[in-house]
Amino acid sequence: MPRKKTPSFEQALIELEELVQAMEDGDLSLEQLMDSYAKGVELSKFCMTSLDRAEKAMDVVLKEKNGVVEEFRLEIEGDAGEF
Repeated sequence: MPRKKTPSFEQALIELEELVQAMEDGDLSLEQLMDSYAKGVELSKFCMTSLDRAEKAMDVVLKEKNGVVEEFRLEIEGDAGEF
């Protein structure tokens, strides 16, 4: 059985936005609404995990100050002391 292809962050976000719009339109049956909500939670978790991974990958970033490039640690809210 082939593995399910993992969507990109952008694809997941677009699908999540479409689900939210469909739910807000109010045209879904209760069953469709519940299915959409469950899928939305799944997509939301995927997006949050993807963002978290990306933030952690940016441990050191560069900035230019007075013509000199210097490194500094990226401070991520809620991650104090993890690096």
